[in-house]
Amino acid sequence: MARMLLHPSTVTAFCAALLAALMAVFPEPVLHSSLRGLAIWWEVLFPALFPFFVISELMLGIGIVHFMGKLMDPFMRPLFRIPGSGGFVLAMGYLSGYPVGARLTSQLRDQQLLTRVEGERLVAITTTSDPIFLIGAVSVGFFHQSALAPILAAAHYGGSLLIGVLMRFHGATEPETASRAGKSGTGKPQRGLSAALKAMHEARLLDGRSFSVLLKDSIASGLRLMVVVGGLVVVFSVLMELLRQASVLGALEHFFAALFVRFGLSGDMAAPFVSGLFEVTLGAKASAEAGVPLIHQAAAAAWVLSWAGLSVHAQIASLLSHTGLRYRPFLLARLAHSLIAAALVYLLWGWLGPG
Repeated sequence: MARMLLHPSTVTAFCAALLAALMAVFPEPVLHSSLRGLAIWWEVLFPALFPFFVISELMLGIGIVHFMGKLMDPFMRPLFRIPGSGGFVLAMGYLSGYPVGARLTSQLRDQQLLTRVEGERLVAITTTSDPIFLIGAVSVGFFHQSALAPILAAAHYGGSLLIGVLMRFHGATEPETASRAGKSGTGKPQRGLSAALKAMHEARLLDGRSFSVLLKDSIASGLRLMVVVGGLVVVFSVLMELLRQASVLGALEHFFAALFVRFGLSGDMAAPFVSGLFEVTLGAKASAEAGVPLIHQAAAAAWVLSWAGLSVHAQIASLLSHTGLRYRPFLLARLAHSLIAAALVYLLWGWLGPG
């Protein structure tokens, strides 16, 4: 009997029933939180992410990814044990933020340009905040200090690169994708611009779609993905509001405040920790409002940005669900990234922190 009660399906059913009951008890907060999540999706995420989704799909169809992969293969493999096509994902992920890196990783996996382990390494390193959010929303909007941007960027992106180096040991014994470079007359792999152009041409021929069809398919694929992202944002907005109304978030903050004090830390760090555990924007805002010195606020914000929140985790898990990539390596990478980023704030504060 006890085993049946603890079965995952039973626990899931109980949680769903509990959430439905809470929604019936707090209908007005649920409505407001749904509208708030929808507004975030429509006003912020849709214009920020949709163009990148469409452009990335076009680049895959045209062969730009294969072109960049050929050029960057000599750098990506020694550093991160990832094929050169991962360099395109790395650049796009850093530029546009989560969950674009996961989306592109799933596309490369679909085209068999990555093994499962290589995909897990790649999504671990490319799950980052975009610079606009880090600088504009966090440094300027929440902290009102543009001088905080260099230390946050160095900790966040530097921590991501360190995770990439560490993740090269993940699945070290499993086979990797072979280099796609062609062979010269001497039997050696061809590299350079000519090999990259040849790879792009071959990929374009293999795709075979006209540009108009490719554009239509890219828009349709981007819209489907945005609907999934929007649904997850609304769900987590409602979930956090229900937890707040049921005093669960307050209880978690009290628990972690007592835990932090026990280890010699300030209890005021509990609010950004709990908020950031679920959602990155709320966590970053709470970090700026914590009643602790600025260096500790910045460390908390770096932790939040690098952990990314369970809302982003759910988005990425949904994007990777059909690829065979496992969630556990991604989770461990996020935990390590968050701790490394927070530690880098303290290490680099004397050089990059506000004067």
